[in-house]
Order: sequence, then structure tokens, then C-alpha cells
Amino acid sequence: MEVIPVAFDSFGARSMCTYIETADVRVIIDPSVALGPKRYSLPPHPIEFERERKLWNRIKEFVAKADVTIITHYHYDHHNPEEPEIFRNKKLLIKHPREKINLSQKNRSAYFIKQLGDFPESVEYADGKRFEFGDTVVTISPPVFHGTSDKLGYVLEVCVDDGKKFIFSSDVEGPSLAHQIEFMIESNPDIIFIDGPMTYMLGYRYSQKSFYESLNNLRKIIEVTDVKEIIVDHHLTRDLKWRERLETVFSAGIEHGVKVLSAAEFGNIDEDMLEARRKELYKKYPVK
Repeated sequence: MEVIPVAFDSFGARSMCTYIETADVRVIIDPSVALGPKRYSLPPHPIEFERERKLWNRIKEFVAKADVTIITHYHYDHHNPEEPEIFRNKKLLIKHPREKINLSQKNRSAYFIKQLGDFPESVEYADGKRFEFGDTVVTISPPVFHGTSDKLGYVLEVCVDDGKKFIFSSDVEGPSLAHQIEFMIESNPDIIFIDGPMTYMLGYRYSQKSFYESLNNLRKIIEVTDVKEIIVDHHLTRDLKWRERLETVFSAGIEHGVKVLSAAEFGNIDEDMLEARRKELYKKYPVK
């Protein structure tokens, strides 16, 4: 199994796009990228728009290689309805557009499916299902909360197993809730890509309680599974101090021989958290 982080927040824009290739199948998860509309009361800097463009081109290159595309939910950093032709002759496994979904995502999913038209080879609702491709098994979790409640809807977690197991958490923002780690622990992965706690909004839209529960759950995954590498990114890497925030998780990783990395580190790419550096970008490269 080869796992490639294609676009992530630690690469410079909002995304969790991941490519997995086994001897049997090539899978891409959540092929999209977006920018935070406001940070420090500032809109995206031109450097961010250029990074978004480059990452979107990189994503399309990997979509072209993939046999199967998985869409875990309908936020724009996880799906892009505006270039449906990239899914021509692809098999799509998507979050159910009408069940366990909030109104905003229900409307977006309807638009996305309409845009897809006849481009894909097939479209299947994937919630809680298992798919076999030769000796590779792709298992999709039942829907779990996007974050700490159902306010932002639900997401699907993904396990790809070819003898080696990879887990993709999607937007669990932590994970701070017990039901968000059940699938991860039951799957007992070797590698796991997790959307880390939303510490850049700590005390505002993300409570200290949720943060501490996220730390406890990340440590629990390290302690009770055979995981060897935990990649924490996305919401977490919008915080320049994310390593300080996860000090106890790094300590647990060292104790149990588990690497704790950003997606950029895992992919041997320089970290460049542009959204977190937006104020610095405007100061260093003023915009008229």
C-alpha cells in the first residue's frame, strides 16, 4: 500500500485530499481544496490563492490516476462540484445526500449530484458499507459528527485494507467524542490520518473540554491499537503552535513507538501553513 497526502492544511490550503494505491485499486478521498474566507479579520492573501490553484492542479492529477473517488461530506474543502468532468468514468462512493445530513450539506449534495450527470461510471451511497476490489477491502463507517455535535452535519470515516490498514478520519475536529473513535479502534490501523482538534478557535468555537477529550482520545488510539504512524492535520494545522498543544500526544507516541506527524512531514513536503500565517503574509507582502 502506498499512501500519499495530496493536499492538506500543512501544505498551505484547507484540504484533506489523500491518495491510496494498492495492488488492486487506486483510491482518492475528498479531492478538493479551499481557503478560509476570514482569518485575523483578513481575506485570503494572493499567495494563498496561488497555493490553492497549485494544489487543485495536483489534486486533479491524482484524480486522473484513481479508479475510485470517495466523498466523505459536502463541505467545499472536501468536494468540488464545479469541475465534474474530472470524475469521468470513475466509480464514486459518496456520503448519503439525504440521511444523517444537515440542511446546508443536503442542498450542496443535491447540486453536486446534478452536476455529476453521466460523467461517473457509477455513484453509490457509501455510508456504513464494505467494498471489495480484489484483495483490497474498503470499509466506510456509519456517519459520525462533523466536530463536537451534529450542527455541521456528519462525515464518513474510511478504512482501506490490503493486509496493511489505513484510516482516514475526515472532519472529526479532534476527535473529541467516543463514537468518532469506535471505527478507528475497531479497524486497528497501521496508519491513520486524523483531523486534529480545532485549537485555533480554542475557547471560542472549540471548548477546553473538547480539546482535553481530543487529547485523551488521540492517546487512547496510540495506546490500544497497533498504529505505527498518526498524521494529525487539517483543523489542527491552522494553529502555528499545534505541536505545543499536542505535547502529551507526542509523549504517548514516544512511549509506544508511534510517530506523530503532520501530513507535510509524512509526505516529505515543507510545512507551509499559510492560513495561520495570513497576518504575517499581509505584513511581509502588502496588498494594495
